[in-house]
Amino acid sequence: MLTKSMKSKQYQSLPIALGSPERFGYSWDRYAQILPEHEEQFRRWTTPMKPEDWRGKRFVDAGCGIGRNSYWPMIYGATGALAVDVDERTLGRAKANLALFSGVEVRNQSIYDISEQDEFDIALSIGVVHHLQFPEEAVARLARAVKPGGRVHVWLYGRENNGWIVWFADPVRRALFSWLPLRMVHSMSWPATAALWVALRVGLQRIEYFRLIRRFSFDHLRAIVFDHMIPKIARYYTREQAITLLEEAGLTDVDAVWVNEISWAVSGRKPAQASKNTSTELRGPDAPGMS
Repeated sequence: MLTKSMKSKQYQSLPIALGSPERFGYSWDRYAQILPEHEEQFRRWTTPMKPEDWRGKRFVDAGCGIGRNSYWPMIYGATGALAVDVDERTLGRAKANLALFSGVEVRNQSIYDISEQDEFDIALSIGVVHHLQFPEEAVARLARAVKPGGRVHVWLYGRENNGWIVWFADPVRRALFSWLPLRMVHSMSWPATAALWVALRVGLQRIEYFRLIRRFSFDHLRAIVFDHMIPKIARYYTREQAITLLEEAGLTDVDAVWVNEISWAVSGRKPAQASKNTSTELRGPDAPGMS
């Protein structure tokens, strides 16, 4: 049996390469500006939370990207934040975007290695967990980081209404785009974006997501298309799978809200009686039950 210290060491050695930090770093370096439209996206991704729910709170943003999902809570009145990511280009952009908030620390650290325990009111990870090799361990780390009674919130790709991606686009991504040079993939994203741009203007509005992104600029659309082309891993969760992911981290009152009719905003609470002595144990990559 592994001792607690052995488990911690094994956990901290979890590989991050398949999470594609260097590929997303390239993307974030190109698309680094926080846009007004990002606020609406953030508020949808963090449903059912409202702006006032952030007031006076401290939070950790795991996989912060350019910092846009830390920016809005700070605007809403959060008192402080830890924003973590692992690519230097990404971190540089996040530091620049969050520089006006003295209470935000931007740290080079993997989601698997967040060291704080029982410290934050909210832990969030937007659009990150579904790209990770070890999603269960990532969520367990978020649960460990929040105070007893604190909230863990993740936004995940949904399986529902994404059949065309799962059966057509995603196999192409895995077989081709996920390993091609990024400059080449970025060039290829232009015609893909142009096709989407035209489709949105000639009637592709059957779901809420299409009605939302129809309002975005071409460059904003291209950033979205490119981000879907480049990762090595992309998981699509059913509602039941999304809820189970948080419940297996020891969280309670877990619920999933359907966002834009294609994704899940999933929240849960750390049990109020949880403490440093009873918090969820972290599993290493060789533990049973790993996918």
